Amino acid sequence: MTPTLAPLPASLPDAVPFVGPETLERQRGAPFRARLGANENGFGPSPLAVEAMRQAAAEVWKYGDPTNHDLKAALSAHCGCEPENLVVGEGIDGLLGLAVRLMVAPGDRVVTSAGGYPTFDFHVTGFGGELVRVPYRDDRQDAAALVARAAETGARMVYLCNPDNPMGGWHPPEVIEAAVAALPADILLILDEAYAEFAPALPRIDPADPRVLRMRTFSKAYGMAGARIGYAIGAPQVIRAFDRVRNHFGVNSLAQAGALAALGDTAHLSRTVARVAEARERIAAIARDNGLAALPSATNFVAIDCGGDDSFARAVLAALGAQGIFARMPWVAPQNRCIRVSCGSRAELDAFAEALPKALAAAGN
Repeated sequence: MTPTLAPLPASLPDAVPFVGPETLERQRGAPFRARLGANENGFGPSPLAVEAMRQAAAEVWKYGDPTNHDLKAALSAHCGCEPENLVVGEGIDGLLGLAVRLMVAPGDRVVTSAGGYPTFDFHVTGFGGELVRVPYRDDRQDAAALVARAAETGARMVYLCNPDNPMGGWHPPEVIEAAVAALPADILLILDEAYAEFAPALPRIDPADPRVLRMRTFSKAYGMAGARIGYAIGAPQVIRAFDRVRNHFGVNSLAQAGALAALGDTAHLSRTVARVAEARERIAAIARDNGLAALPSATNFVAIDCGGDDSFARAVLAALGAQGIFARMPWVAPQNRCIRVSCGSRAELDAFAEALPKALAAAGN
């Protein structure tokens, strides 16, 4: 006799939502020349954040503040809400898992976009939810259709990412506000705003609205993906429920110190947003130089239409990888005709510009 898994996890296949670049480097036996596949901010965190984390390291023997008091106070001023509207967690990925755990019982329906963020799907399946998928429309998540489908199916939760991963598209505030207005009272909308700082504008949503949980992160614009820290904005009764299931010491003290300092360095954030915009333009220019089209993006990456099907895009991606360029691609048609390239340094984009025509030729273009 040996210990056995509980019935639900026992019924699931072994799965990893993303294969990390480190794993791929071990497989190829060499490091990548350009790390452009994980939507990381290669321009790095604020020097003030780095210094704050360096100073905090001397006291890492202490548990981090389980209430995240100082960071929540700063976030409340930054977001225009009360600390009671905020929960801090181990990045958006961690908060998504907690939200699903709180709201979704085995058999409950959850609506998301076909080809949307795989980690959210991973959480829903892991807690026994039933995924209902809505196709993209014009290479963007269809906000109105997602809410309508959730109402039709009696879903408990609906997930919308704006700006969008993996395509980079963005809906203006009025589109998201209209979707929220149409949302039934008993459905929770997870509004993933991981790329909020890159968006031209954000919707106006009452933080006291119990139907909406907005999620933000320090992983993207703030350049702290490795620190694993993010936050959610929602109604106090929803936010309080996280205390029932969250890891109260899960956000480490270094991450808290770094996030607090990063939030105060608005000049660094502005420079980063400008550098990302410049890099997006460079990626689009590289695509045009090779006869390809770049999709509009309000994120720190650009989806490039390779002009063929998923087999061709996959061949381009493999040929880029063989040249030391790490990139990724969407996983559901018709978006999987594209590859996705993160914004990076001038040297990394130079390497991508050199490698892309060779990759296209190797793929048979």
